Amino acid sequence: MIDRPIAFDLTRLVTRLRHASPSGIDRVDLAYARAYLGRDSVGVVSTAAGPRILDRHRARAIVEAVAAGWVEDCEAPDDPVYRQLALRCGASAIAPVNEAPRADTGARRRIQARTAAEIALRGRTVDALPRDALYLHTSHLRLDNPRRFDWLYTRRDVRSAFFVHDLIPITHPEYGRAGEVERHRARLRTIGRHAAAILVNSADTGHRTLDHLAAEGFGRPPVAVGHLGVEPAFGREGPRFHPDRPTFLVCGTIESRKNHLLLFQIWRHLAERHGADTPRLIVVGRRGWEAESAIDMLERCPGVRAHAIEATGLSTHGLAALMRSCTALLMPSFTEGYGIPLVEAAASGLPVVASDIPVHREIAEGFALFRDPLDGPGWIQAIESLATPASPLRSDLAGRLDGYRPPSWAAHFDAVGPTLAAL
Repeated sequence: MIDRPIAFDLTRLVTRLRHASPSGIDRVDLAYARAYLGRDSVGVVSTAAGPRILDRHRARAIVEAVAAGWVEDCEAPDDPVYRQLALRCGASAIAPVNEAPRADTGARRRIQARTAAEIALRGRTVDALPRDALYLHTSHLRLDNPRRFDWLYTRRDVRSAFFVHDLIPITHPEYGRAGEVERHRARLRTIGRHAAAILVNSADTGHRTLDHLAAEGFGRPPVAVGHLGVEPAFGREGPRFHPDRPTFLVCGTIESRKNHLLLFQIWRHLAERHGADTPRLIVVGRRGWEAESAIDMLERCPGVRAHAIEATGLSTHGLAALMRSCTALLMPSFTEGYGIPLVEAAASGLPVVASDIPVHREIAEGFALFRDPLDGPGWIQAIESLATPASPLRSDLAGRLDGYRPPSWAAHFDAVGPTLAAL
């Protein structure tokens, strides 16, 4: 139990008021806000004029407004993207119960503008922060602007804990946008200066964080590892459909780090070998940056165009139903901070083939089939084996999931709680 007042950083959630769907970091932010914005807590919003402190009731109202705006969290039959996918995969028409509301971008922007005005008018200065508070910052937002955190030098009574989601821009700069390396180094320097504790999503991220901070001349603050919780929508029970042929799933933004290009090259090969009997590939995720080769194959390669379906805007419940319906999840990433689709798939009873990287071993050792992300023949062999009728490999991988219990948010907070309480 934490016996200090909590000061939770709401800055990222305020910016997400204008968005209709959450990212992975958004879900972490929301889970922490709901867990720690209780009695004796306040919200902190970083502004150009300095931090603004909001009382618990205003802070909670912002959190719930963000969650309410994520209209993508509808039931699977009400998700038009899911229904269209099911039809394209040979399923019967699925009748909606309550059609998902259309995203109103203008309304969300107006809500954000009103919230920003209220923060400016009613937010108090950092002097209003309770004595001996624990400041929790669970996104990377604004950490690359160290002046936004200079107030921590004057409030020495405040202890700070920061969540590090990954070090990918530093360890794998070839996958990031221009300038992102130095921005992420600046974020880590801010954490190095102020963190009394660091929270991470995996032991792999924790090791990389401490090693980087030590190399930069900082100390080694305590690190709490908590695997990210799986949303309740993911489970073996619930809506599903029966595809008319083996159907594989890959989830994540289409970018070079995720290694979609390997899968598209494999599907071109499979199409040449199997023709009309080629398995189907569903690509869930928006198009990212510097992925022109992969996108060219999606748009122009006949074998990929004939057998791959691109899907964006899928709801959480729709994704869970899709996972219950498919043959296997494929995740050939070169690097990850965590890899949430692996545990979501496992919770849904979906066999997993994943790249053999440390964090995947950490979270999926007991159930996934691992392949090197450069081993094209190995991936082809696994996909063809899983696609065969009454596949022994699929039975084996499905059997590994018997009794699997996915990480929960309750377990996550049980894991990080003692480190925070010890501050």
